[in-house]
Amino acid sequence: MRIIAVEQYGAGPFGTQHLADLGAEVIKIENPKDGGDVGRSVGPHYFGPGDSHFYQSFNRNKKSITLDLKKPEGIAVLQRLAANADVVFNNLRGDLPAKLGLTYEHLKAANPQLVCAHLSAYGRTGSRAAWPGYDYLMQAEAGYLSLTGEPDGPPARMGLSIIDLMTGTTAAMGLLAGIVGARASGVGRDIDVSLFDVALHNLAYVATWYLNAGVAIQREQRSSHPSLTPSQLYKTQDGWIFLMCNKEKFFDVLAECIGKPEWIGSAQYKGFKERLANRDQLTRELDEALQQRTTEEWMKVFAGKVPAAPVYDVQQALDSGFVQEQERVLEFQHGSGPIRMVASPVRAGEHPTRPAPDMGADTEEILQKMGYDAQAITRLRDSSVI
Repeated sequence: MRIIAVEQYGAGPFGTQHLADLGAEVIKIENPKDGGDVGRSVGPHYFGPGDSHFYQSFNRNKKSITLDLKKPEGIAVLQRLAANADVVFNNLRGDLPAKLGLTYEHLKAANPQLVCAHLSAYGRTGSRAAWPGYDYLMQAEAGYLSLTGEPDGPPARMGLSIIDLMTGTTAAMGLLAGIVGARASGVGRDIDVSLFDVALHNLAYVATWYLNAGVAIQREQRSSHPSLTPSQLYKTQDGWIFLMCNKEKFFDVLAECIGKPEWIGSAQYKGFKERLANRDQLTRELDEALQQRTTEEWMKVFAGKVPAAPVYDVQQALDSGFVQEQERVLEFQHGSGPIRMVASPVRAGEHPTRPAPDMGADTEEILQKMGYDAQAITRLRDSSVI
């Protein structure tokens, strides 16, 4: 699979990295006039000039070619690339793909089976097509900030750029579906995904509750589930633990594990409805019981019996024994030393891992394979096309 990616920053590169990790040939197109992918300069941590930790997080296993798509010669190179590609992907502002010739209408003459995948802030149609947009804005407008944090605190965003990450993943799914369709029919198409649409779609059952029952949920204390309990944070002797008894059977097991068998079948706690009506009391009683041991001790008690998790910071999460056991951190060579990153979540056999490319590192090799001779490449370089 060959993907030509006019991409930068986070959402788009994250989506194509999923596919690069699985063996797709992903060729980044970077504008030589503006330093290429803006993610290269996103600090504060760097491996070297123009090589930020941020950039490396989204671009491993890819190739890079410099190309100015605002010049006719650059568009000509793009069309030759597209002729032997499965996808031309971009994560530009919604009004730009048409202006730069990145749509199926522009490229189908070069390759009728081509899939043109577009990731934008608000889509390529409508009143916001030309609007720039970022993750936190989507969280704000799609209601996330009203659902995150404690009820008496200010609106709060999620700690990660979750909309960027999910939109990139959704785009990868969409372009794969497009490729399947194109290979079956011989005809490509445009595929669109936007940050806003993904943010809204993620509301899922919360949206259905409002749209059909008029119920708009609000923030709950201790990150609790709006309708199930125990399903929230609880205090232990040395910190916090998250319990999720989202099936009735788990509450009975929990009661036995903490030495409260009398709770099983009691009038106050016998079912979801009763426990929700008495959630404040149940929280107090669970806190009291759980503070008799440390989080680690309780995890050993609950292991495989009660759905539970320790509350870790990022360092603890990455250094945990389970992450090491499952080999979820990769280590590979970058420059003169090793680099460590989180592994792909898709386990599909072993693939060698390469660091993200320097800007334009593969330009000459790719152009030569396309039939450009040394003189043609020199002309493109002298005219600042590459």
